[in-house]
Formats: sequence, structure tokens, C-alpha cells
Amino acid sequence: MASTSSLMSAVSRRLEGKVALITGGASGIGESTAKVFAHHGAKVVIADIQDELGHSVSQTIGQNNCIYVHCDVTDESQVKNAVDRAVEAFGKLDIMLNNAGVIDDDKPRIIDNEKADFERVMSVNVTGVFLGIKHAARVMIPKRSGSIIATASVSSYIAGANSHAYTCSKHAVVGLTRNAAIELGQFGIRVNCLSPYGVATPMAMASCGVDEAGLENLLNSVANLKGVTLKAEDVANAALFLASEEGRYVSGHNLLIDGGFSIVNPSFQMFQYPDDNRP
Repeated sequence: MASTSSLMSAVSRRLEGKVALITGGASGIGESTAKVFAHHGAKVVIADIQDELGHSVSQTIGQNNCIYVHCDVTDESQVKNAVDRAVEAFGKLDIMLNNAGVIDDDKPRIIDNEKADFERVMSVNVTGVFLGIKHAARVMIPKRSGSIIATASVSSYIAGANSHAYTCSKHAVVGLTRNAAIELGQFGIRVNCLSPYGVATPMAMASCGVDEAGLENLLNSVANLKGVTLKAEDVANAALFLASEEGRYVSGHNLLIDGGFSIVNPSFQMFQYPDDNRP
């Protein structure tokens, strides 16, 4: 029987011996996930267009455990190269996190939206995920195993929380995830996506024009789950579950990390306690 200490060690390093590629891994949710994966024993490849940040994160994790690759996810040759670099550096690819994404300017009226902006969001958020799945599958199919994950959004499940382009792109990610899960399941490859509520990432703060505290205060004011602020590390830990053996029979799933935000219509105000919060 395994000792308690050895079991605890196995739990504490849930990705020991695994190799992970993370697009958009230089900042925000991608950066946090890269650090969490490395902490749990994975070799990590960060793929991003933010070269200075990417190299910095890679150095922080350690060059024996992490490398950085410049990758524009809208360019298939660059996505292919990132996957090939992962295999070349670490011998295989076990986990692909398609996390790179962009958001367009806040223009609520569709008549004010530009076709070019819509296409840019779709190119990164949807085509980028498609290419990531395609090339991860290319190297995972021969070994008949792997975990492919995409970062979607609570906007993949509800409407009216973000722009037309962003909402459309995240709904598309869920559809692509489900289709790929059906195809690739025959090879033992799992495909899932994560749909977080708002997180104060650099992209989100820049889009809203506020600092971290300001954005978190705004998000918390309309959140369903009070007393908890969603952080990038919370999303990273959800990715860890889907990437690890603990999630070995989870596929085709859109994991909502939203504290119940997407399942309630707040206009009903059915469950309101008095101001002192006592029944």
C-alpha cells in the first residue's frame, strides 16, 4: 500500500511528466495557468505575441521547465511551429490550452460596429482555437491521448454581457469544443472549455479603462456569489482539473466558473434578505 506521504506527493504534483502548450500564456489567465501547471510538475511552452512578457514568465518558471515561442494564433504556420517546438523541446504534447483572445471596443449598437473589428475578434478567438485544436490533435492522435482546453467566457452561455463579436466568438468556441470532443474521443483525447466570469486581467482592465481594484469592485457589485473575487488563479485551477487525471472522463464540457452568475435572473429579486443579512 502506498504511504500517505507518497499519495500526498502525487496529489501535489498532478501534472508530473506532462507537457503543456499555452497560447496567450504571457499574461492574465494564461500566465497564471503556466505557473500553476509548472508548479504541478508540467513542462510548459508559452506561446504569445508579447515577447518581452513571455520571456519574463518563462525565466520566472525556469528554463529547464519552460520555454517561450512567439506565436500569432491567426497564422497557421506559427501555431504549427509552436506545437512542433513543444515536441522538439520536451518530446511530446499532453495538454493544449487555447487561451489567446482579444476583445473589441465597447459599441453596444450593432450599427456602430465595424466589419473589420468583428473579423479580428473572430480570427483570434475562433480561428486561433481551431488551429490550436487541429495541430494539437496532429501530435496527440498517434499516441492516443491528450487534453485540449479552450478559454471561453460566461458570454458563451448568456447574452447581453459583452459585445456582439466577443459573445459570438465565445459561443463558437463551445460549438467547436463539442464537435472536436466527439471526433477526438475515439483517440482518447478529451476536449473541453472554461467559461469564467469577469477577471481583472490586463486585457480586461485596458478594455474597461480602470485599474485592478476598480474592475474588481465593478464585477463584484453585480456578481451572484458575494465575498469572493474571481482571480486568474481560480481559472488556472479549473484548467488544472481538466488537464489532470482527475478529469480523465470529462470531455465536451463547458465548465462555467461564474459563481452562479449565468443561472439567475436578478430582476426577480426573490431571495433578498434584510440589510443586516439575517433571516
